Amino acid sequence: MRSYIGHHQVVNAAEFEELAFGLDEQPTGLDIELFRGPLRPESAAERQAREDAARDIIADLYEQGAAGDETAAWDALYADALTHTVPFLRAAAGAEYGTGEAA
Repeated sequence: MRSYIGHHQVVNAAEFEELAFGLDEQPTGLDIELFRGPLRPESAAERQAREDAARDIIADLYEQGAAGDETAAWDALYADALTHTVPFLRAAAGAEYGTGEAA
């Protein structure tokens, strides 16, 4: 039996989830990791370069949104929100347990 979502034939479970839940939609087709950060450790130079590129792209998207491109305006908001998140695995790896005020 074949499964379809829209005009797309689903060939495996991962593709089904992506199509069904819209997980393949990213701002202007860019990788979410550019804005959020990778799940793997990155050097200070890599992080600085990634953040600089993300800031430039977000500024361009805001500019396009101000010029009337509604999709770019929404993408800018989404990308900007991603810059304020921390991937769970990276946050957990950097956590120091037993050092807070409650400890």
